[in-house]
Amino acid sequence: MEPTSYLEAAQSKSWRSAMKEELAMIEKNQTWKLVDRPENRKVIRTENASIRAENQSLKEKAPRAWYSRINDHLLNLDFVRSPNEYTLYIREAEDDLMIISLYVDDLLVIGSNETQVDEFKKSMQSEFEMTDLGGMSYFLGMEIDQHVDGIFVNLRRYASEVLKKFCMENCKPVNLPLVPNLKLSKNEDGEKVDEGLYRSLIGCLLYLTATRPDLMYATSLLSRFMSNPTETHFKIAKSVLRYVTGSTDYGVWFKRSEDFSLIGYSDSDWAGSTDDMRSTSGFAFFMNHGAICWLSRKQETVAISTAEVEYISATAAVNQAI
Repeated sequence: MEPTSYLEAAQSKSWRSAMKEELAMIEKNQTWKLVDRPENRKVIRTENASIRAENQSLKEKAPRAWYSRINDHLLNLDFVRSPNEYTLYIREAEDDLMIISLYVDDLLVIGSNETQVDEFKKSMQSEFEMTDLGGMSYFLGMEIDQHVDGIFVNLRRYASEVLKKFCMENCKPVNLPLVPNLKLSKNEDGEKVDEGLYRSLIGCLLYLTATRPDLMYATSLLSRFMSNPTETHFKIAKSVLRYVTGSTDYGVWFKRSEDFSLIGYSDSDWAGSTDDMRSTSGFAFFMNHGAICWLSRKQETVAISTAEVEYISATAAVNQAI
């Protein structure tokens, strides 16, 4: 049972030990300074609303302070921050390369020189309170299977959880996420469905697209109706889950190779949206035969020709390539 007061916590050996570890980590990371309470003064005397406001302020400032500190440390180690991905750091030294991807307080470390990687990890552990978790196998819900000839990334476990959430784990699978040439509008037949439930389903599908390019178009199309979904929209969204049921093992395979050529493809439909006659752009980029980014999105303007539609789509792809 957890203690309900300071007195109970102070009498608990496990809680005192946990507090000592926490204070040691705070001191090492220099999060803040621990000082004695001023004599004859109360530490806190304020209204609850003020406390909530101050806590909100602290929540906003804490991540910035952390990023600022670790950013300075990485720059001092001669890393260069990517101008396009602010959480990506690269260090090149002759033929050696090291890449750091930062997500809050998790770091992914990739390097061509194992000795330099070990030295970097020791440097980080001496500066921050960190634990080396070894080879990456699970990150942000993604499962990473590393092999001699390549790396396979998927969201198998998450997909299974989504199917259970919407009671679709035992449904009959289908071969395609959408019926070919399907047209949807905001005024589909059927009663209105719960917006929160529909948005939750679309949100889950959007997260699955992190390793599932095959779900990108269907999810993008269905996301257009989150403000006023009908039974028809919801039924089609659940049919996408039927496709997921038979493809939970799908993901992206990155084959080991010396060829690092970047290849991109772009395409578009013509006035595919029945609501506003706008077209949909799509692109996909591959490096070493592995898909690294993909997108399907309705264009922001109404094109007056098929040539203009393709030009808009190609421009989006070129921007992504750059």
